Amino acid sequence: MANTFGFGGMTNHIGDMMFSKYIFIIGANPAVNHPVSMVHILRAKEAGAKIVVVDPRFTKTGAKADEYYRIRSGTDIALIYGMLNHIIKNNLYDKKFLEDRVYGYEEIIKEAMRYTLEEASDITGIPVKDIIHIAEEMAAAKPASLIWNQGLTQHTTGTSNTRIMPILQMFLGNMGKNGGGVNILRGHDNVQGSSDMAANPDVLPGYYNLSETSWRHFAKHWYVEYDWLLSRFKDKKMMETKGYAHSTWKFGVLDEENFQNNGGTKLRALVVIGSGMTSVSLLDLQKKAMDKLDLVVFVDPYVNDLAIYSERDNNLFVLPAASQMESSGSVAATNRSYQWRSKVMEPLFECKEDQEVLFELAKRLGFLEQFQRSLYENAKKEGRSEFIWPEDATTELTQSVRSIGLQGMSYKRLKAHQENWHMFDKVTLEGKGPFKGEYYGLPWPCWSDKHPGTPVFYNDSIPVMRGGMGFRVNWGDVSPDGQSMLSPHRLPNASVAGHSPISAANAESLGIKLTKEEQKQVEGTTYALGFGNNILVERALEAGLCPYGNGKARAVVWNWYDKIPLHREPIHSVRGDLVNKYPNFPDKPNHYRANIKYRSRQIEKNWVSEFPINMLSGRLVAHMGTGTETRSAKYLAEVEGEMFVEIHPDKAYELGINDGDMVWVYGTMGTRALIKAKLSYRVDANSIWMPQNFSGLEQGKNLLDKYPQGTAPYAIGESANMISSYGYDYNTACPETKCGLCRIEKA
Repeated sequence: MANTFGFGGMTNHIGDMMFSKYIFIIGANPAVNHPVSMVHILRAKEAGAKIVVVDPRFTKTGAKADEYYRIRSGTDIALIYGMLNHIIKNNLYDKKFLEDRVYGYEEIIKEAMRYTLEEASDITGIPVKDIIHIAEEMAAAKPASLIWNQGLTQHTTGTSNTRIMPILQMFLGNMGKNGGGVNILRGHDNVQGSSDMAANPDVLPGYYNLSETSWRHFAKHWYVEYDWLLSRFKDKKMMETKGYAHSTWKFGVLDEENFQNNGGTKLRALVVIGSGMTSVSLLDLQKKAMDKLDLVVFVDPYVNDLAIYSERDNNLFVLPAASQMESSGSVAATNRSYQWRSKVMEPLFECKEDQEVLFELAKRLGFLEQFQRSLYENAKKEGRSEFIWPEDATTELTQSVRSIGLQGMSYKRLKAHQENWHMFDKVTLEGKGPFKGEYYGLPWPCWSDKHPGTPVFYNDSIPVMRGGMGFRVNWGDVSPDGQSMLSPHRLPNASVAGHSPISAANAESLGIKLTKEEQKQVEGTTYALGFGNNILVERALEAGLCPYGNGKARAVVWNWYDKIPLHREPIHSVRGDLVNKYPNFPDKPNHYRANIKYRSRQIEKNWVSEFPINMLSGRLVAHMGTGTETRSAKYLAEVEGEMFVEIHPDKAYELGINDGDMVWVYGTMGTRALIKAKLSYRVDANSIWMPQNFSGLEQGKNLLDKYPQGTAPYAIGESANMISSYGYDYNTACPETKCGLCRIEKA
């Protein structure tokens, strides 16, 4: 989404559900995974919103919905095209919205015509009458909100899935509306923040690309020379090359063919800080790769699950990290709001806060002075000789990350919001009293210390100083086929209508007034590349202009392999009869430094003949992520203390399995897992479902003796990712864990 429609993330916010008339949930289970969000969804239902859930499994969210529909995993695009086919043919779409604000929608119409209701039904398993019903009711609801989560992203077509959903909402005119939008729920605080701060291996903080221009921008804000930064890399090419992903690092150790993608060398060390490694597919390969590294370090409040799978007897370190209760700073919520978190207690025992670990590492590697320089510079601006953590670090990030507009999120404003949260409306986020005109948490973009934040993306019916914006202009003013990418809509009080991102070069032509001194200060800069001042942005806001421009969204992404979203069968599809009609992507070399298989893997064999059962996975409400922390909590472990696999009673009867029997589940990578069978009608007759929250057993072997003394959790079990199938999103390398194949035998 970040690459196609402007900013990524949740377009609206959780309280905004109260304005929805229809909430379409697909690929998400908020009752389990996002219970706080589910409270808001249920309040919206009480206020009159209809809740509709589409999921391969009858979830707890489905049980609370007005309507539930079972879909075959991996066929979300085909469903939406089937809906669009009916919507378009019956003129139920918002043609003016498309003409004014969307580039390439005509190509979507052409593709939708290929998906007759019968074809969409055959692919998805949803009856024709139900597709018609969903399409007509969602089109009639004004507005409708669309919610998804990892049920859409963890596929080879995950990026395409997250493109087709906003496209549907734009056809229905639901973008930029209270109660509308596309809302991607995050599992916990700082999931959004981690990507904002460059946890992704292909960007710098704020989603700046890895170009020299971006590096030079951050060099200024870090108070170091660009050439010094360059010297930290093998060469300029490596400096500007995306790194390994969370899902691909193992291939940089195990497969010699990938070494050329990593500067000619294998990956030698792994340092993990607070990341659940067993949440990633192909755990067996992670284990093998870990044991071939020169050095492995885990920094975590609890023993990281991956560590106990290791067979190595040297150079593996488990360092105790402070918990979130023992640290403070800004954290990003699911809706892009930044909130201040106060320290409750000092770190216990030998635990250290993350920055202490990283400062010490920088010191040992010889660049602590450069690493901390911006902190001291920010302290000087406030008349101090020593920096304060994390306040001065917050100043660094808010002043450097201008691409998504963090400039207005000073730590002083964030602290004031936290200390006065009762002064904000929980539905609209609007403040009162001294906070009148601000939105709680200053959801980004928050362009200046006078800007209120942006609770709803893409609303061009309100002034920019009330959170108004069009779509970002990030791909030029003109498309390759010569069409304007600028919107004809003028925001209220704006000096012009559609326009490019604000820069020193175009400011005057857009009606922005700059004094000669200001012109000198901003010369050669843009809204995203300023240093030391916020002049361009502030003058743009005075002219009623959104700094990143006012353009059209792209339904056609001309620089991607699939220029529009296309249904492609999963690599390991339970519908072997469709893999040639809807083939997966071609193999992709150097995909996050690894050569990744797609079509060659899909046609390597007739997978479904050997592994005839569709394999699904998800979360349990009692456990978070890999369950590392929650399975170490006595009472949570008592609530969900045992790994299980849900099997439909008909399939269990066919296999001679009774409820409570131990079964072997065999995956397509030559691994297996010993799990207790739980008979359930929540899955269909040819699918199973497993929670992803367990570790501590390895293909039937108990690993409790691997835990350091006193650290073993109360509950252990096989990891679902020991038997997950091979597959990665074609753009992001997100692992395909939401559909795969398996075989089951009674143990």
